[in-house]
Amino acid sequence: MALRHAVLAALLGGEYSGYQLTKIFDIGVSNFWYAAPQQLYAELTKLEADGLVTGREVAQRGRPNKRVFQVTEAGIGELAAFAATPARPLLIRDDLIVKVHAVDLLDPAPVIEQLHERAREAAAKLELFEQTLVRLRGDLDEETFLRQGEHVGPYLSCLAGCRLEREMRDWCLHTARTLAGRADPAARAGRTEGKTP
Repeated sequence: MALRHAVLAALLGGEYSGYQLTKIFDIGVSNFWYAAPQQLYAELTKLEADGLVTGREVAQRGRPNKRVFQVTEAGIGELAAFAATPARPLLIRDDLIVKVHAVDLLDPAPVIEQLHERAREAAAKLELFEQTLVRLRGDLDEETFLRQGEHVGPYLSCLAGCRLEREMRDWCLHTARTLAGRADPAARAGRTEGKTP
């Protein structure tokens, strides 16, 4: 998937400025695609040049004018072609998991600290995603929204983000507890007790 598809998908909800798009990426899209603000602005320029989005100037009182963008029919066609192509398998490149993998030969203390930090980050993201779900479904309960609500795609992708962040938080806390227990001298003594020299 190219960044352009993530940007087009994010713009399906309406007409947004580059700044608003960065906020959408921070909250709603970051669970499946990360992009720095400068990448988003550059991509908007390319998409407009390719006719996949249109931009227009909006005058603002007391502030500089802003440019807002929306997806064109050609942009929807691009997304339709993208949706019809086979999805690639999920690829994970996570330096923290590499550290855990190698922890048997390392001092576990910094890894445990990083696991706790990642757990806090995951919990914060999970809270944001859960707030987004409530906002998206409005007065409807989840089952009714999934059956009848509008904009079910962003809701379902946000559900994926919730599950991923919940799993990451839980895995980090479990892994940190496991490593801390193994580092504890009493736990080490218990592991070596039944062994013969």
